[in-house]
Amino acid sequence: MKSFRIDLHVHTRESSICGRTEGRLVAQLYKKAGYDGIVITDHYNRSYFRKFPKSVPWSARIDHFLRGYRAARKEGEEIGLTVLLGIELKFVDSPREFLVYGIDETFLKQNPELYQMGLAEFRKFSTQFPSGKEILIYQAHPFRPGISPAPLDLIDGIEVYNGNPRQNSNNQMALAFAQQNKLRMISGSDFHRLPDLARGGLILPEAVADTRALVRVLKQNEGITLITDDHVPFSILRLVTCAGNLVKKLVHQRNEDF
Repeated sequence: MKSFRIDLHVHTRESSICGRTEGRLVAQLYKKAGYDGIVITDHYNRSYFRKFPKSVPWSARIDHFLRGYRAARKEGEEIGLTVLLGIELKFVDSPREFLVYGIDETFLKQNPELYQMGLAEFRKFSTQFPSGKEILIYQAHPFRPGISPAPLDLIDGIEVYNGNPRQNSNNQMALAFAQQNKLRMISGSDFHRLPDLARGGLILPEAVADTRALVRVLKQNEGITLITDDHVPFSILRLVTCAGNLVKKLVHQRNEDF
């Protein structure tokens, strides 16, 4: 059976303020890089949605949010790349971010402002769905400066490798933590711009054609290989980001002392 190479953490310019690559081009780049699929996980948070006037219906806001995913999916259909939908969800009460799989466009339209819930409420909400419609929650980059792991009973696993070369995600700490606690593990490039291409992902034991199949394979958690790229290219932006992360870490430590 042919293996399936997929990146679970990809952003687009249309829908993530930090994204620098349009969805159509993202699909092309990943196809050329030898991937079989990607999951578009644009940033879903209050900051993104509150820019709309209150008169704009929620469904229209979601249509705007989905522009990058839809552009990537359309291109993927033409070039033979599977493009699935996910989100990187950030709640209003915490700096943590979570990669959510098993959702679709209808779900996002029928359930507005998920970021208002908080992780505990969202976890309870997500477990109400029947078999075959499960939602999986993985904490993204849980050991970045100023971030800590979420309660383990509220998540399905963690991102043990985050390939973003401008961030210090302390991937070895994440891996050791996951192994110690026997957590499901995923890897993602955290793609925003060209230097992030194909730095992470998974090699699955079988092809996945839709989000239901992806959830099933992730839940089985068998025969999955992590894709990692430990080479860190030099970048002025990385130096600036590292300095910012150091400030966040010091502030976090100061708050804990008090």
